[in-house]
Amino acid sequence: MLAFTALFLSLVLAVRAYANPACAVCTVAVGASLEIARYYGVDDAVVGVWAGALLALLGYWLILWFNKKGWRFWGRDALLMAVSVGSIGFMYVSEMPYSPQIIGIFYLDPLLFSTTLGALTFIYVSKFYQWMKERNGGHAHFPFEKVVLPVAALALLSVYFNYCPLGSGTVDSLSDAAGLYEFSGEK
Repeated sequence: MLAFTALFLSLVLAVRAYANPACAVCTVAVGASLEIARYYGVDDAVVGVWAGALLALLGYWLILWFNKKGWRFWGRDALLMAVSVGSIGFMYVSEMPYSPQIIGIFYLDPLLFSTTLGALTFIYVSKFYQWMKERNGGHAHFPFEKVVLPVAALALLSVYFNYCPLGSGTVDSLSDAAGLYEFSGEK
């Protein structure tokens, strides 16, 4: 419940869609690459980063579609983003078991954790791009900056998760550091 509350509060901060953050071709390419990555054995945490970015992107598209239809109400953007990113939960209902692990201070499934982190990274890097563009007189600093910034941030996060897997040895290292032993009676 704590993880859901943290996710919802983080997404509430990202309530306003300034512009269309990516094109339809990019959306389809990211979606197709996720399935290919899983087929080739890429770690679920790395796949989760890109899945979270895709879900955040779909949330932005949903907000833009609601704008086009003229459907406006209080909390709409936060609700649409939370529903979009929260749809990762359907994976656990039909496709895979939920197997939480200790990840830092969280007790979550690694795919869910990396999906949430990927979505938040995409959202905040998109906001950062809008802020940089506004400070530069409404112009990008270089061609395709809108694409390069989120892809670079997500790639760095993916590289980190590739070389520092989530939940691997966390419990063992904590118990060793605390001097805890198994209940076998041995010291």
